[in-house]
Parts: sequence; structure tokens; C-alpha cells
Amino acid sequence: MHALKLLRLPCLPIFQQLLLEEALLRATTDNWFIVNHGLASHRPTIVLGVSGKPTELLHLDKVQRDDVPLIRRFSGGGTVITDENTIFTTFIINKSALPEVQLYPRPIMAWTGEFYTKVFGNAFSLRENDYCFGDKKFAGNAQTIARERWLHHTSFLWDYQAIRMQYLQMPKKQPEYRQLRGHDHFLCRLKDFVESKEAFGSQLMSALHTYFAVEDVAYNAEYFNDILKRPHISSTMVVDVLEHLVKENVA
Repeated sequence: MHALKLLRLPCLPIFQQLLLEEALLRATTDNWFIVNHGLASHRPTIVLGVSGKPTELLHLDKVQRDDVPLIRRFSGGGTVITDENTIFTTFIINKSALPEVQLYPRPIMAWTGEFYTKVFGNAFSLRENDYCFGDKKFAGNAQTIARERWLHHTSFLWDYQAIRMQYLQMPKKQPEYRQLRGHDHFLCRLKDFVESKEAFGSQLMSALHTYFAVEDVAYNAEYFNDILKRPHISSTMVVDVLEHLVKENVA
């Protein structure tokens, strides 16, 4: 088995987590699994995929009204509203650690589906790019591939406030299984299927040990700040909501 470093983040803000993930992907050679059991702040943050267009994905007037931070991450995928009830997990893996997984999005997604079946059992399904119970989504995914390494991160809806979904427009591009359903009929909460966050964490650890020699790594801010300072491409950024709102109104 290949070694994998397990990093449990102390409710780090999602912007800082994304900066760190990009540095770990591009400026280290280790295999990593990162888990963050929710943000410390009760204030939501919206995260866009690398090519997401705010004017097409969000009701920017509502985002501006409520002063919701908007971030563009370095990976693909859709738009996510994150808060204290979002659980984040991230794989950063060398091709040599899982040589049977080809460096393309679909094989990587298929492998993660296999992994999370071990976590959740047969009630779980991978529907296109979403993690589901039945026909309802409880987690979304995004990926990036860099040379001989890949990153796959997931946002799990342990719980969510339906009112916060008002910031999202109905996306033009939808998975077929969604069938134009609104968020209330399309999403479900992980807490309704797993006993507790601790039980979820235990199931994650059990699945990880079937694939990797897992080494716990304590979060040391000074050590990880040094990694952040290493030369690497960093494309995670804060997005100016007002700038895009002005463009939308002009259009």
C-alpha cells in the first residue's frame, strides 16, 4: 500500500482550505486526504468552479444584499453554498499510488464512487457527477489533474438551510436525473442517513485503510504556511460581486 497523509483541518475557512489544497497539489509530492467538518463561521460562502459565470449561476442582487462572500476555486465543477453544516473532503493522489485509475475525470470519479460505496454502503450511488441516496443529491464534486497527480474534492451537505438556496439560479446545464427539480426536491441531508458526524468520520477512516497506509498529520499552521510560500500556480481567488452585478445590469 502507498502512504497517504491524513489532515484534519480545524474548521478552516473554505478560502484558506482551497489555497492550501492547491499548494499541496502543486508544491508537494505526497498523497493526501483532507477532511474539514464544517466552517467555524455561521456566515455562508459561495464557491464557484474555475469557469463558472456568476451572472449565469447566481442571483447576484441577493448575494450583494446579504453580503455573501464569493470565491472562485481552482477546480472545475458547479457552484456550492458552504457553511457550518458543510463537510469537506479532498483526495490529492499520485498516479503511482492508484495506477489502475487513469488520469481522466471519469475514471477518477468512478474510483471515488467505489470508495464512497465502502463508506455508505449500497444505499449510495454515483449519479453522473453527484453523490446520491436514491434520486436525491447530498454531495457535489470537483476535480483537477496536474501532471501525474489528481485532486478530487467533495462538499457534503450534512445539513443545509433551504433559504440559502435562493442565491442559486436554476443551472442551464443539469444532470439528466435532476429532471428540472428545484433544490427542495433535488437535495437531501446526509444527517438523515448517517448517525452522526463522528460515525461518518469513522466510516471514512475504515475505507481509507483499505486502500492506503494512512498517516495522521497534525495541522501545524507554521508548517503549512511554509508550503503555501513554495513556488506554485495559485488560481483560487475572491470574486468581486459588485463588479459582476454592474456588468449584469449593463447587459
